[in-house]
Amino acid sequence: MHKRFAHLPALLSLLIVIGMVLHGPIPQLAHYHDFADQSKWMGMPHAADVLSNVGFVLVAVVGFYYMVRSSQLMIKAISFPAYCVFIMSLLLTPVGSCFYHLAPDDARLFWDRLPIALACASLMCAVHAENVPGMAKLRSCVELCLALAFAVFSVFWWKWTSDLRPYLLLQGLSLILIPVWQMTWRAPKADRIAFSLAMILYVLAKIAELSDGAILNLTHIVSGHSIKHLLAAAAATVIVLRLLQRDRKL
Repeated sequence: MHKRFAHLPALLSLLIVIGMVLHGPIPQLAHYHDFADQSKWMGMPHAADVLSNVGFVLVAVVGFYYMVRSSQLMIKAISFPAYCVFIMSLLLTPVGSCFYHLAPDDARLFWDRLPIALACASLMCAVHAENVPGMAKLRSCVELCLALAFAVFSVFWWKWTSDLRPYLLLQGLSLILIPVWQMTWRAPKADRIAFSLAMILYVLAKIAELSDGAILNLTHIVSGHSIKHLLAAAAATVIVLRLLQRDRKL
């Protein structure tokens, strides 16, 4: 453990929360539902944005295989329940995303964002549970339940108030705290590399999302939001493959 970094995660979390409180409500971008992809395929609207979720389907299948294969070996592992929730969130992500992109509006966006929030919360809990020395199983379960409750709250809060702060806080903390925890508690090098790559891919996915129309204008083939789906699925794939690799070593 790097003792000098022991309080860094809590300090960073506090600073981010204070910053968001001082910033005030963060509304959804104007015209958020006006995606660049207007393609149709066999009558399916926004076909590229819908079909680009295939990456999530594939990684969810691999993740489910990990759950079944590892259930006997990992059932006592403190992080296993959180990783199972993460994989179940991956199973729900393409369902919510396809449902939303077929007819984008705020009502359907709720079901798109909910699995993403659950995935961020459960992944943070998994990494925290497996890296903090002396973590008790009861404590890890309590942390998971609280994190999932906050994930659900964050999406409902946006629905009720149009304020994205709790939802963005959850995603931001997952990108920051996971590598900090792994550095602080000296996680295996292979874990740090895999999760760092996954975080980079997810950041690139968010950049692609914000460059939706610009990327379509540049490529004339695929929009930024479709690429976002593929990059986010690639990030999840890196994590799931790392879990399988660790499982084979047991």
